[in-house]
Amino acid sequence: MIILINNPQVKNLYIPLSILLFFSCLKAAAQQTAATPHVNTDTIKNFSTYHRSITFAGLLQTRFLGSLTKNVDVNGKNFDPTATTGKITNTFMLKRVRFVVKGTVNDHFSANLLMNFAEFSSDPTNKVLENAFVKYTLNKYLNVQAGQFRPFFGIEDVVPNDIIRTLDYSNQYYAFGASGWQSFQTGVAVFGNINASGKLRYYAGAYNGNNRNQANDNDNRKNFYGRIEADLLKGFTVGVNAAQGSLGAGTGDALGIDVKSSVPLNERWEVSLGGEYKTGTNFALYNSLTVKPTLKDVRMQGFYIFPIVRYNYNMRRVRAIEFSSRYEYFNENYQLNHNSRQTVIPNVSLIFADDFYAALQLGVSIDMYQHTIPLTTANNHNLAYLQLQVRF
Repeated sequence: MIILINNPQVKNLYIPLSILLFFSCLKAAAQQTAATPHVNTDTIKNFSTYHRSITFAGLLQTRFLGSLTKNVDVNGKNFDPTATTGKITNTFMLKRVRFVVKGTVNDHFSANLLMNFAEFSSDPTNKVLENAFVKYTLNKYLNVQAGQFRPFFGIEDVVPNDIIRTLDYSNQYYAFGASGWQSFQTGVAVFGNINASGKLRYYAGAYNGNNRNQANDNDNRKNFYGRIEADLLKGFTVGVNAAQGSLGAGTGDALGIDVKSSVPLNERWEVSLGGEYKTGTNFALYNSLTVKPTLKDVRMQGFYIFPIVRYNYNMRRVRAIEFSSRYEYFNENYQLNHNSRQTVIPNVSLIFADDFYAALQLGVSIDMYQHTIPLTTANNHNLAYLQLQVRF
């Protein structure tokens, strides 16, 4: 599933994408009506409190981890067996303790706050606060949000932050987040439908690109991104992403393509599949190197596929059972220091309340490196987990 992209052509992709996004905005303006019509709204003289509300939600995700590989701790790091510290091979932990507040001012304006209190278990600097943005909704063709949020740069960015259907997000998601392409960033975004059916959608924006909870940008360059998403068939969606930006070390780029599908087999069984490929400048790695190579040569790439088979049990206390096994290939520096990492995560989820409001998950994360490096995390290891998550 690896897609080879010729880097000299990267810049050419931004031009047609920008043109498409520009014309989509023109179309939205041409079709612009006031937000979805409501009964008797023409008699309202003051919309200050129209549909005003506030909602609260949260997620508690706790887990038990156990290393199945000799001389490897729960973080995947190989340790010296003679060492007196750093040999923790099993542990209970709180991974996420998220609290969400959404306030609706009226039918156009709303605000969203998301905090992860589990970050207090370690150094909380530049952590804890995840989402903090204001959203303006004109109509289905134009939404604007500003503040701190996850840029829409792949299917993992639109996965609800309180629904985790396996051990965690992909390795590529965290790597691209560390380099400012994904995860929580500060800036502005626009998104909406391109056509009336909603089968073609656009996302675009600009942000600092130096990750979350920073007082200021670390340079005067901004990251720009765009995404086009299309429902080609019923239950089958394709997305294409492009971005350009910096992290205090010149200008780089990132590209990606992703697919997701869902097919009900009958009343009880359904199959879904997600897959994603990305390639991009690895700013985080480049900035950590003492001897700096050419920036354009420090690139990462990877892909994953994530099939899920679900059986809807529909009993009063057990609603469904899911079987999945995500496979991922990732290489953080494939042009200069090729050391690919393959990860397989077979998982079983028992769902006790609809929409993952209560779920128990059991699985194993299997990591395999092309070249192992002693006393580092770059070594073959297996990690078993038992995870309980409850939404409220």
